[in-house]
Amino acid sequence: MQHIIDRFVKYITIDTQSDPNNPAFPSTEKQWKLGKLLVEELNEIGMQDVSIDEHCYVMATLPSNVDHKVPTIGFIAHIDTSPDFTGTNVKPQFHVNYDGKDIVLNKEKNIILSPSYFDDLLLYVGQTLITTDGTTLLGADDKAGITEIVSAMEHLIKNPQIKHGEIKIGFTPDEEVGKGAHLFDVEKFGAEWAYTMDGSQVGELEYENFNAASAKITINGKIVHPGYAKGKMINSQTIAAVFIGAMPAKEVPESTEGYEGFFHLHGMKGEVEITELEYIIRDHDMKLFQERKVQLEELVAKFNKTYGAGTVEVEIKDQYFNMREKVEPVMHIVDIAEEAMKQLNIKPLIKAIRGGTDGSQLSYKGLPCPNIFAGGHNFHGRYEFVAAESIVKATDVVVKIAELTAEKYK
Repeated sequence: MQHIIDRFVKYITIDTQSDPNNPAFPSTEKQWKLGKLLVEELNEIGMQDVSIDEHCYVMATLPSNVDHKVPTIGFIAHIDTSPDFTGTNVKPQFHVNYDGKDIVLNKEKNIILSPSYFDDLLLYVGQTLITTDGTTLLGADDKAGITEIVSAMEHLIKNPQIKHGEIKIGFTPDEEVGKGAHLFDVEKFGAEWAYTMDGSQVGELEYENFNAASAKITINGKIVHPGYAKGKMINSQTIAAVFIGAMPAKEVPESTEGYEGFFHLHGMKGEVEITELEYIIRDHDMKLFQERKVQLEELVAKFNKTYGAGTVEVEIKDQYFNMREKVEPVMHIVDIAEEAMKQLNIKPLIKAIRGGTDGSQLSYKGLPCPNIFAGGHNFHGRYEFVAAESIVKATDVVVKIAELTAEKYK
């Protein structure tokens, strides 16, 4: 296990935070550092056809070691970490034989990771938890996934008695800013199906995700001297406050779960003359998803009727769609992953993702791609953690899927 954890620590201490405001691809130069390191490491462990393209997509092949035809399968994870919280100078802390009590991440800043708030901690009593020092995110999303894939390939190479077909692996940039699959070359990758290692709790197996769109609301006002503003000034910020209040109060992330969709105000900036609101729209059901977009457009039209034409503008862009439509016709790929977990005494937790992965976009590009747990919790912030044992279990799942696929097609 120590070899695998050392690999994980090596990856997370490389800052790969992506940038949603940079149209370059990848959006940050620092993602190249991990990409190039992975190329070196994959060559060292004996992978074939190792490549990194001009956009920092890393791919490699593990040739089949059986003499019968087996579908080529793939495993995918992403290089970047969330732009929402810093990934610079990650200093992981290890808590051996976790006792189920509060963990002081940072005594000086009084930052505490507590099971009274994050009850998932109690799933890992007696295990070795890896946490942050309270000042950065950890990067288990998705460097745990990278660790698991590389470690599984190394294990298969060192243990040729484990039979498997051809396996493709891929590591993508900019997943956290929604671009991870945009330039992914499915034809070059050459797999019939793949799995993203990008889930959370041990046992997660997901083939449904949100339909997703972004919405930019622009509110236009008029600025004049406040001493002479009566009947002349239009304060865009005031209208923005009314607009936010007119949105469905309970249809927000903090009040929804399961298959419930939401509108999420995740950014706002403004002055008297102009205010911008940034929303994301999410729903698993396509009909409800489309209705949410119409609902937002109707609210904008209502405000323009009240405050004057052109006061409020909206720009809605679809981001990705529910992969269920593309995976259900090939459900055997989910069945293989489920059986792999069962054979490893891991209880499969088949549920819908309240988010998206590269797999959702890749599924619509012709590469059906369910999502498997990578082990981490509380992604995108200072309270992120992962159990060392979870990383090992996910590594074992990758190996077992490869083995079962070869057996199934014998």
